[in-house]
Amino acid sequence: MNARTDAELLTPPRTSPSAHHLSNAHLDALEEETIFILREVAAAFERPTLLFSGGKDSLVMLKCAEKAFGVGRIPYPLLMIDTGHNFHEVTDFRDSRAQELQAELIVRSVEDSMARGTVRLAHPGESRNVHQSVTLLEAIDEFRFDALIGGARRDEEKARAKERIFSHRDSFGQWQPKAQRPELWTLFNTRLQQGEHFRVFPISNWTELDVWQYIDRENIALPSLYYAHQRAVVERKGLLVPVTELTPVRDGETMEQRTVRFRTVGDITCTCPVESDAATAADIVIETLAADVSERGATRMDDKTSEASMEKRKKDGYF
Repeated sequence: MNARTDAELLTPPRTSPSAHHLSNAHLDALEEETIFILREVAAAFERPTLLFSGGKDSLVMLKCAEKAFGVGRIPYPLLMIDTGHNFHEVTDFRDSRAQELQAELIVRSVEDSMARGTVRLAHPGESRNVHQSVTLLEAIDEFRFDALIGGARRDEEKARAKERIFSHRDSFGQWQPKAQRPELWTLFNTRLQQGEHFRVFPISNWTELDVWQYIDRENIALPSLYYAHQRAVVERKGLLVPVTELTPVRDGETMEQRTVRFRTVGDITCTCPVESDAATAADIVIETLAADVSERGATRMDDKTSEASMEKRKKDGYF
């Protein structure tokens, strides 16, 4: 064997053509699984719906649905449960994307549940995020949905990691983690009794990194909040809290202008940005590779609780 020259040793190896192919093969496999599940739902259920918030995970699912069925042919409506405290950039984007795909969009509001008296806040400033489960169950009853497709992923949170792809809910909308059905060899048991339904999570096996790599590869448009921008924030309990009418500066806090982006978007009262200069999906891929805290752990005030608390919320009907 010939010894390598000093020049050869100092020259970084070229990326082989197969390296990019392997990266795409990984995303192709995830996309294929997601499309299979989306089609399985369409075939197995009478009244399914796809939960669509306008966030990155639901936009990835919607891209896969577009590939599975085509523009104007998605066989189930899109459903959003609106807390009334959502970022307008996200709800505006939600509306425009649904229109582009010629998809039916159903919006049901927590404020309507409050008017009916089915949701009661402990105080006016309480986050409405947890109360979405009440409005969701009311929408299920209204439209008789038998399957709800959601964008939750197992890497987000420990309680979510316990859930099956086809997650059974009883006639009260409750999840029983000890009574889940086995899912061997992608064989899904979709049998339901009267009044029961399924929550289906087609991107369960994706990670945050997978999502951003797919967004980058497919050039998926997102709400501007996901990318670096200037925003007024305060530091509170180790998080950067956006300064808004709903989340004002408290006594003793100092408002600052910082360059931030949101890793996840939701109710304004419980969603925080992170400091970042990432202006493109490719930039965020690099940031995500170095991240050592999950997106929810780093950005959600309502997730600063125990695993048992999230599990209880899911048993009560939360996403």
